[in-house]
Amino acid sequence: MDILRFITAGSVDDGKSTLIGRLLYDSKNILVDQLDALERSSRNRGDGSVDLALLTDGLRAEREQGITIDVAYKYFSTDKRKFIIADAPGHIQYTRNMITGASNSELIIILVDARNGVVEQTRRHSIIASLLHLPNVVVAINKMDLVDYSQERYTEIIQDYEEVAAALELQNVTYIPISALDGDNIVDASTHMDWYKGKTLLNLLETVEVNRHTDLEHARFPVQLVIRPQTPEFPDYRGYAGKVTSGVFRKGDNIIVYPSGIEGTVKAVEINNKEAEAIFAPQSAVIHLNEDIDISRGDTIAKKDDTLRLGQDIDALVCWMDEKPLTIGKRYLLQHNSKTVPAIVKEIKYRLDVNTLDQQENPGKAGLNEIVAVYIKTASPLAYDAYNDLRSNGGAILIDDTSYVTVGAVLFQ
Repeated sequence: MDILRFITAGSVDDGKSTLIGRLLYDSKNILVDQLDALERSSRNRGDGSVDLALLTDGLRAEREQGITIDVAYKYFSTDKRKFIIADAPGHIQYTRNMITGASNSELIIILVDARNGVVEQTRRHSIIASLLHLPNVVVAINKMDLVDYSQERYTEIIQDYEEVAAALELQNVTYIPISALDGDNIVDASTHMDWYKGKTLLNLLETVEVNRHTDLEHARFPVQLVIRPQTPEFPDYRGYAGKVTSGVFRKGDNIIVYPSGIEGTVKAVEINNKEAEAIFAPQSAVIHLNEDIDISRGDTIAKKDDTLRLGQDIDALVCWMDEKPLTIGKRYLLQHNSKTVPAIVKEIKYRLDVNTLDQQENPGKAGLNEIVAVYIKTASPLAYDAYNDLRSNGGAILIDDTSYVTVGAVLFQ
């Protein structure tokens, strides 16, 4: 049985946590003791009904304020598929948490309040979905009960969002009218919206094609550890351990080690201490070479006929995730796979306006949750791909070199 990883996103109070709670509740994925605890918590809040949002709002501050702060992960299954849900915060100051949850997802559900329509946070989350190349977008138009289940209002919102989707070149966009509070079109088809002839949300989740973003053509193997025991049992053992981020490696493959550019040949590949015929993404494995080559953590092994970019001058898009602004000339650490190098931001080329999608030239700095195009200079060469070409090798993070806190998500251009 395969697994679908998806994330919910949207503006504040659009009903993301309630949607997930309803999905779990109606699909019979809540244990009896969980339901009892849920009912007790709802009584303590004095709202007179079961608050399904409490299933995902796990932090005390979330329960007290009625908002989502951190990304909450929930797991459930049906007889057709297993699911991992990431419930992302709606508040603008927690957009950085949403990026974290979206980076490993194959589908995003963007909730839109039927009363408010497409708002700034809707556009911001759609931009992030576009930047991260999420292959499936579901626009769930929620709270249809508060607009009298109006087909006309549903159509208006679709028309507004189609402009956003076209500008961002979003793929596989599906629209569903729902009421998370009452369960309309979540698991069962709504009796209030017989004009809607499409799938329910759960039916769509069960049948959508899962795209793992696994590229089996371009072989990339970032080295995490050099294994050299030098024991009587293994006197000559030299293996390079890591995770195959894309592609396939086999015995006899001609390879190049980056950034040195030294060539070699694969002697053997191992999985779980046993020699294998081949290793492929996303397996963790060990590669042995015929040649004694100086390789260390952070180097990348790739096939000889499959070159990748190598350089210190890097153009990238950055989703800024820190309260302190991104400024030109400030030094950071850039972590790409298992390699971490000092880096400096030499230029901020433009800021992306989340409302109009216009490029604001030379903004000078970037604030929290802003998306900017930058030119980065690294202290030593990086071996990387453009994010559009190879997602698994096309991203990195910026780290504050004083506090070692992640401050930016980097997409190589």
